[in-house]
Amino acid sequence: MSEEDIRAARLEKVDQIKQLGANPYAYRWESTHHAAQLQEEFADLANGEEVDLEVAIAGRIMARRVFGKLAFFTLQDETGNIQLYLEKNRIQESMAEIDADAFNHLKQLTDAGDILGVKGTIKRTEKGELSVYVKQYTILTKSLLPLPDKWHGLTDIAKRYRQRYVDLIVNPEVRQTFRRRAQITAGIRRYLEQRDFLEIETPVLQSEAGGADARPFVTYHNTLEMELYLRIATELHLKRLIVGGFEKVFELGRIFRNEGISTRHNPEFTSIEVYLAYADYNDMMALTEGIITTVAQEVLGTLQITYQGETVDLTPPWRRVTMHDLVKEATGLDFNSFQTLEAAKTAAKNAGLVNIQEVASIGKLLNEAFEQKVEENLIQPTFVIDYPVEISPLAKPHLSQPGLVERFELFIVGREAANSFSELTDPIDQRERLEAQAARKAAGDLEAQGVDEDFLTALEYGMPPTAGLGIGIDRLVMLLTDSASIRDVIAFPLLKPEGSFIKEFSYDSTTQTLTIEFDSGSVYEYFKVPSNVKEDLDNAPSKGQYFNKFIKGKFKYEQLS
Repeated sequence: MSEEDIRAARLEKVDQIKQLGANPYAYRWESTHHAAQLQEEFADLANGEEVDLEVAIAGRIMARRVFGKLAFFTLQDETGNIQLYLEKNRIQESMAEIDADAFNHLKQLTDAGDILGVKGTIKRTEKGELSVYVKQYTILTKSLLPLPDKWHGLTDIAKRYRQRYVDLIVNPEVRQTFRRRAQITAGIRRYLEQRDFLEIETPVLQSEAGGADARPFVTYHNTLEMELYLRIATELHLKRLIVGGFEKVFELGRIFRNEGISTRHNPEFTSIEVYLAYADYNDMMALTEGIITTVAQEVLGTLQITYQGETVDLTPPWRRVTMHDLVKEATGLDFNSFQTLEAAKTAAKNAGLVNIQEVASIGKLLNEAFEQKVEENLIQPTFVIDYPVEISPLAKPHLSQPGLVERFELFIVGREAANSFSELTDPIDQRERLEAQAARKAAGDLEAQGVDEDFLTALEYGMPPTAGLGIGIDRLVMLLTDSASIRDVIAFPLLKPEGSFIKEFSYDSTTQTLTIEFDSGSVYEYFKVPSNVKEDLDNAPSKGQYFNKFIKGKFKYEQLS
């Protein structure tokens, strides 16, 4: 049967349930137990034995086996599965006053996917399956769409993300991933709160994006008649709180960056930023170790983990090594020895670095060498310390190394897991760095930000010595749940709507008609479209984005199919 036929048949069952005087969409149900609780409590019950303890349980029917006067259903709730042992005589006797033909109605009107509430006793079958020996049942929700038969076999992985609710129903390990995610975030908050850190929420809508090099999402406030940005970091507002007298603050929340999508990047992601007054980046290394190892031990029960086949030992202390030393180990290049950028570029090319023609400074070239030759090989937890000032506009200059700043990034399994600075507190130095960023923005750098004058004003009132830390929650959850993609740990990752991709298009210059076919199969004709619009569509790096901005809603059209 097609999905449409199945839905139609189930709608008929909805009507039949109503005709019996029952509600196929119940208001509430009171359970006494969950499946896992019963499985644990009666784990030692012998085959064939029954316990005269009445229980009530509810969940989704995952499988049905019907044998005349006997039926076995597999019921799944949030905690796991348990079998329902359904015997005609027992059900008919117990439900005689409610429904004289209750057992047959159970067989005829339920399907896999329905949500059922049952009451009965506990019995282990002769074959060893712990079961609820049902006396009474209630259809709590009648499902209209069938569950997939072999969800694991789907080649369209994106469908699991688009229909996460189905993914969660049929894949218990996915539910476990999000349960662990909740435990991880709760554990981080608990660790910090036990050390007197205070979580304070900061604005998502900001008049000036700042705190990171990233392209922001732009929106508009109609009443205030002003352009606003979705935050790309919580840093600058949390620092304002430090100026105001708080000494230990953090925020765990959503960040928005208008960037690419990959297995490691999602435009909407979760991070935690932590700020500690009267501390430096060495203190933050200790805090980072403490947060991650404590949470790993609490959630997993071990510091020896496996990620995508790699064994990782989270036992502290973790290695601490400068970016200069790591690059020297991997390439033989000593970036402290170069007197000119050209000399550094020549040596870098000889060492195998590529695409470095546009690199504008020795410090940025050092970072490029690190990213190309070192980063992916840092499997065990490693604090990479002392970064070039050019790529760290908010960090304090290094006490003893000119051109460097007091900054570290934590790498595990070849990925950045945390980022920390001894924060810049000199308002004059900070202004110079932000103005340099603003100049890059004016020159067309989409990831550079303007000058946040209010933040600079705050700094001029005086900020104590402060260390800051940022941890990407999604990547940490990936690590601790052995998830290959960031989409596996975000319940509802951003996806392009199905059917919105432009498959192909053609243009009739005589009639100025643009014909567009979408991947959904729909074909539209747009009329009186100037030739330059078609040419721009030809050359647009993102045809869908160009279409939405310059064609959709701008021209009359007709749908052909």
